[in-house]
Amino acid sequence: MRLLQVFSKNLRKYRNESGLSQEAFANKAGLHRTYISALERGKRSVALDNIEKIADALGIDAYLLFIDIPNETSTDIK
Repeated sequence: MRLLQVFSKNLRKYRNESGLSQEAFANKAGLHRTYISALERGKRSVALDNIEKIADALGIDAYLLFIDIPNETSTDIK
């Protein structure tokens, strides 16, 4: 799986686990909702400073967004 796909899958997973909508999460991270949507769909690349904002808003270490967990294929982006 490509790194962008892993990031996208994990972003959606952690956001959903936090119980936040894309809009609420985007506001918390200081980013735009359409940008978060594009990231979750693997349609946009992400800058390092935005990775930090996203991880902080999720309350996780940034590296967790890049760990591919093969068992969790239900939300894979094709």
